[in-house]
Amino acid sequence: MNPAPASPPEDFASALETWFAKHRKDYPWRQTRDPYAILVSEVMLQQTQIMTVLERGFYARWLARFPDFATLAVASEEDVLRTWEGLGYYRRARNLQKLAQAVVASHGGQMPSDPAAILALPGIGPYTAGAISSFAFDLPEPIVDGNVARVLSRVFNDATPIDSTEGLKRLWQRATTLVKAAGHPGNFNSALMELGQTLCRVGQPDCLRCPVHGFCRATEPASLPVKGKKTTITEVTERVFFLRRDKTILLEQETGNRRTGLWKLPPLPEGLAKLPPVLHKMTYGITRYKVTLWIHAAPMAIADDPAFQFITEEAIASLPMPAPYRKALNIVMKSEAFTLGE
Repeated sequence: MNPAPASPPEDFASALETWFAKHRKDYPWRQTRDPYAILVSEVMLQQTQIMTVLERGFYARWLARFPDFATLAVASEEDVLRTWEGLGYYRRARNLQKLAQAVVASHGGQMPSDPAAILALPGIGPYTAGAISSFAFDLPEPIVDGNVARVLSRVFNDATPIDSTEGLKRLWQRATTLVKAAGHPGNFNSALMELGQTLCRVGQPDCLRCPVHGFCRATEPASLPVKGKKTTITEVTERVFFLRRDKTILLEQETGNRRTGLWKLPPLPEGLAKLPPVLHKMTYGITRYKVTLWIHAAPMAIADDPAFQFITEEAIASLPMPAPYRKALNIVMKSEAFTLGE
């Protein structure tokens, strides 16, 4: 018969840390105790897969361009957004710069080591505060992300929805108890996440190879965790137009939404009697939306808009632009160049 879940917590933590010492993945942010580098990795990994961040060079490129809080704090927003391009959710980049400015202004450019002071920084929530505290300073502070929630729900055989108030409360209480029993809190938290990424994965877990199988009470692990809210995918249509004039392209700089400061093709005017020819069509996903992007030829009449500018083709490469628009624009520019014999 299995013992009580994760009991005693010191034995649970020790078993997990021992496994992690042999099987840990050697990510670059695990090779440093620099709080800034760890922070950058945590922000990038919000809503983005590890392999995307690594294989496409986002993490290394960002640290090369902005190696510390001081450099990021004084950078132009355009430079910040252009370096972030391709990761999406651009609010993360802006919030990261605001945080850097706060660290420079209030802490001399050095991340404070006190968990309460870390949590008080702009844009920092309980997870990120726990990650920095444990990974950079090896303090016994808890973290709860999707992987941790899955592991703990199964270990404690708890079907309480993890997105409910009670479910979140239990997860954080259990994570706190366990990390305080760990010999090395940073390694323990990394191990807990990595267990969820590898063996205690979504769907059917690999229980036979799990280092804490003897502590686990789950009878139907594939059914856990439980979520109370279902995500509904909403389909959205975007129609824009392409206009080239003397090797310049008409673009719009967005304002007032999550893409503020980014450049894109201008929207096709509404109420046209007939849509202009389609030059390209593509789909992309973002959060709970599936977007179909239609790029049309330019309409006969174009309203005068201060947000519209003709940008040289050479300058476009240095402008921050949503990745789907960059991809579509490059395709259309090449296609139109061939068609026009340029």
